[in-house]
Amino acid sequence: MALLPVADARQSILSNVSVLPEEIVPLVDAHLRVSAAPLSARRTQPPFATTAMDGYAVRHADLALDQDLELVGEAPAGHRFKHALLAGQTVRIFTGAPLPEGADTILIQEDATVRENGKIRPLDIPQKSAFVRPAGLDFKQGAVLIEAGSTLRAADLALLASMNYAEVPVVRKPRIGVLATGDELAMPGAHIGVDQIVASNNFGVAARIAELGGQPVDLGIAKDTEEDLLQALKTAEANQCDAIITLGGASVGTHDLVQQAFHSAGLSLSFWKIAMRPGKPLMFGTVGGMLFLGFPGNPVSSMVCGELFMAPLIKTWLGQPSDIPLRQAALGDKLSANDQREDYLRAILKPAEGLGQLPTVHPLSRQDSSMLASFAKANCLIRRAPFATEADQGTIVDVLMLRSD
Repeated sequence: MALLPVADARQSILSNVSVLPEEIVPLVDAHLRVSAAPLSARRTQPPFATTAMDGYAVRHADLALDQDLELVGEAPAGHRFKHALLAGQTVRIFTGAPLPEGADTILIQEDATVRENGKIRPLDIPQKSAFVRPAGLDFKQGAVLIEAGSTLRAADLALLASMNYAEVPVVRKPRIGVLATGDELAMPGAHIGVDQIVASNNFGVAARIAELGGQPVDLGIAKDTEEDLLQALKTAEANQCDAIITLGGASVGTHDLVQQAFHSAGLSLSFWKIAMRPGKPLMFGTVGGMLFLGFPGNPVSSMVCGELFMAPLIKTWLGQPSDIPLRQAALGDKLSANDQREDYLRAILKPAEGLGQLPTVHPLSRQDSSMLASFAKANCLIRRAPFATEADQGTIVDVLMLRSD
């Protein structure tokens, strides 16, 4: 039977999801959350004309190098001068203070001198409106400054505060249970049997869920028994998970029990096995009111499946674009012909050497799906289409970035 193409598998998954409901969180808790609606300014910023510098608020028409100005008061930040400025008058003003009525220019203190009689004389004549920040210079009330689906970063929180948001509508985080499976697995730092290995991809997948804006739910390690697997499934249901991701047990071996155990709990399987390397044994379906993704047990296979299927799933739940963000690069090394599976090769992308040139991408020499060190070293994946022919150095290829450094 023909293997399911990668794009069809991804579409099958995404056709089962829609944007999750919104919730209201305090601004301080909104960092890296996703906005659930367009957010418009609730006030104008600055709300009044203000000074950008310490100095003297003046009427530009009164300024002359041989003309003294009468100092009639001061305006520190947070306290405006309460009277209108009359002809020949000035007010000592400090950065951030509202401009007095009638004033239209700031004579900065470096360009002014205080006379013996206490009056102020300009040493230089600024342009009209110099050092004045008009009301609404930054933004005006009602302006939409943050779009729905935006990940709220540090600068966005500062902006939201100035827009007068104490609370923010955000999309609820998808809750995703992560279950490692296999008698061969032990937790880092625990007693490790002579025939065991340390569980690793559960930590990587859970961290990637959090990076993407989801909420990972640690379901631990299930032994190769139907009882253990079903107990983990109940735990995921009790934690109100939107999805459960299993790691391992997705192949055809005697001890690969995930599919068998979940079938007894009502699994509706949409597909099993896809035309991809690494990641061929991927499973997808629904069970216990949750989406179910069965990732392969090899660490790199599960991490690559996370980029190609879990990441678009989470982004769709959060109302963000789910397209796989491919870019182009020039091959730095020759590649042999590909078989019937879409291939994702760990690689290093190097910056372009000249203006208008493409970056260069170098596939790592060893691509075994158990090798996490090479995955951590790689900053991208080279995508090769099924049946791609041999590619020479300099050939343009598609690249999926894993990180930006």
